[in-house]
Amino acid sequence: MTPFSLLHRTIVLLVATALLWSANSATAETRLRNICRLKGQEENVLRGLGLVVGLNGTGEAGDAATMQAIARSMELMGSPVGNTGVLDNSSINELKKIKNAALVTVTAVIPATGARRGEKLDCTIAAINGKSLEGGHLTFAALKGPNPMDNTVYALCSGMVNVEDVDVPTVGRIHNGCQMEQDVYTPFYIERAGAKWLTLVLDRNHASFHTAANISERIVSDYGDQFNVSNTIPAENSLAAINNYVRAVDATNIEVRIPKAYDSEPVQFAYELLEMYINEEDAEARVVINPRTKTVVISGDVRIGDVVVVTDNVLVEAGTSVEFAEMRSSDSANPSLDRLVAQLKNLKVSDEEVIEIIQRINTAGKLHGKLIVE
Repeated sequence: MTPFSLLHRTIVLLVATALLWSANSATAETRLRNICRLKGQEENVLRGLGLVVGLNGTGEAGDAATMQAIARSMELMGSPVGNTGVLDNSSINELKKIKNAALVTVTAVIPATGARRGEKLDCTIAAINGKSLEGGHLTFAALKGPNPMDNTVYALCSGMVNVEDVDVPTVGRIHNGCQMEQDVYTPFYIERAGAKWLTLVLDRNHASFHTAANISERIVSDYGDQFNVSNTIPAENSLAAINNYVRAVDATNIEVRIPKAYDSEPVQFAYELLEMYINEEDAEARVVINPRTKTVVISGDVRIGDVVVVTDNVLVEAGTSVEFAEMRSSDSANPSLDRLVAQLKNLKVSDEEVIEIIQRINTAGKLHGKLIVE
């Protein structure tokens, strides 16, 4: 028997065994905060333009935008360019000689909990022009919010630029270089029709109509007394009760009415709600492969349909032979992908070939799960 035929037989036997295996994993519990967040508690990005000076000849000389930024900086510092403060030919010729300045974009991330005036944050500097920001100093930058219609200056930035990656010298950071000039609050509830409502936002990897409905029912069950809803409400009235106090808007968003008992303590209610234990639903069947790093991640119960895959070094046969048809019962599951991958690795099949086999199974329409290629 050749090595190839031995490999073929081993994989077939494994997959046949997998046909008899049933994945009845025990239901696990997790805290609600592990799979969702409160709407309003998101990070916000401030953006602006700035001027980095002090570069060792690695700036941008003769660039119109950079010269305007230099002229504006000099004007703000009480030394306008030229006699009239206008960029005339004489002034432009002088500014063209400057090689130690570069125009940059400046961004700072406000945490989900917000930021207060006087608080300092890190900021990221990225050159629009120039060759390197190494040794540069950000003179100033006024940062505005993500809404382009809002002209409020929320923060001012300045400081020495630290280039963290020598291979990318046009990007750097300034530790605590951004000082807040305005308070940024992130409210976690809204008032509507005389009541306070908060919204749970499920993480994209956990969002589903089934999960949203289960969470809604669990909240009504646990807080039925506070909602003035009995825990033993008749089945025909349960949907109405849920909609009055807890409503799954879609697969991602769940609106929850803050009970009257917590009207003056919404933070306490939010805390208790996020600490609630719920049944963790089965993960969506998906396969994430990264050909560059040669990694395969399988989540959920990913199955394989009837398929034969042939590569240069290996033959995979799943559920197509006569003996499989005899072994399979009417309610038996298809072979599991994780068992197949494990057997391929046991047989020293290369990572590249494992990924190729998975992609071929998916192309044939026999991968019963979502394939994500990073």
